[in-house]
Amino acid sequence: MLHDVIPAPDRCALAPSAAEDRNARSWVRILANYREPSHRRSVAELLVTLIPFLGLWALAWWSLSLNPLLAAGLAGLNSLFLVRLFVIQHDCGHGAFFRSRALNDLVGRALGVLTLTPYEVWRRSHAVHHASAGNLDKRGIGDVLTLTVAEYRARTPLGRLRYRLYRHPAFLFGLVPVYLFLFQNRVPVGLMRAGWRYWVSAIGTNLTLLVLLGAIFHFGGWEPLVWVFLPTTAGAAMIGVWLFYVQHQFEETSWDTDTDWQLQDAALRGSSHYVLPGILRWFSANIGVHHVHHLQSRVPFYRLPEILKDHHRLNEVQRLTLGRSLSCVKLKLWDEQSRRLISFAEARTL
Repeated sequence: MLHDVIPAPDRCALAPSAAEDRNARSWVRILANYREPSHRRSVAELLVTLIPFLGLWALAWWSLSLNPLLAAGLAGLNSLFLVRLFVIQHDCGHGAFFRSRALNDLVGRALGVLTLTPYEVWRRSHAVHHASAGNLDKRGIGDVLTLTVAEYRARTPLGRLRYRLYRHPAFLFGLVPVYLFLFQNRVPVGLMRAGWRYWVSAIGTNLTLLVLLGAIFHFGGWEPLVWVFLPTTAGAAMIGVWLFYVQHQFEETSWDTDTDWQLQDAALRGSSHYVLPGILRWFSANIGVHHVHHLQSRVPFYRLPEILKDHHRLNEVQRLTLGRSLSCVKLKLWDEQSRRLISFAEARTL
């Protein structure tokens, strides 16, 4: 639950011609050829992420005997592995990581304990996000609250202040991630009346988590919880929220009312291609290739680079570099006239 996107010469990529590029719907058919996961590759990706995560957790716990700050530093590093585990859980939720739905669900539920994210609850809310991203009439589940300029102006002074506080970087990337993963995920928010399975998912995750944390406290006291568990979880939550933010909150993203909104067009033009350095691509499990992911969510994350290699045009559209993404935090409101996200300062000049 942001940019100067690309230099002007490249922005033509945001509106590809029919002659040079296939339309969004045809891309969906083409990308379906990449949906088949490799069982061996999936197991390997899981192991090379889970084993270092558990090893660093143990090392950080052991290092408490040397220096708590050292433990916290190792825990911060381990948050990167937790982010990668979350993306694997994410692929399981899409049925993309294994051929078997039962195996996807089994691994997804287990990882949900480590990520503090009830699997069934998250899968349903994330499906809603995929089915409505960029739809102005269907905001509210699995997205970052975004107002149009007109909606912001129609709010009371207090309402505008609340929105400004919500969109402030310190709140959005500091407090919100911690609240979301430590507290909100303990109940099926948004699905409270949607059926017992979501309550079972949330309560089952909570009980398993309680047993694990209770065991840690029993053997190590409060120190591993404060110096290892919290930094690992909070760090991963902040990184995760930032990644989710830049995937849709960039200047020339796409928003439309329900009558004009089209699923595939919104997927292609409303999702960024976050071009990260190699090591960060690995830790984020290629989730930055988000425009392709939204076009075909059943593609396992390790096949996304294959798509960019085979289809150069998809590698060129919606590009957002790490450096340029930082300027996206100033973008707060959707201007329906210019069809772009703008800052509060820009809104005052309209």
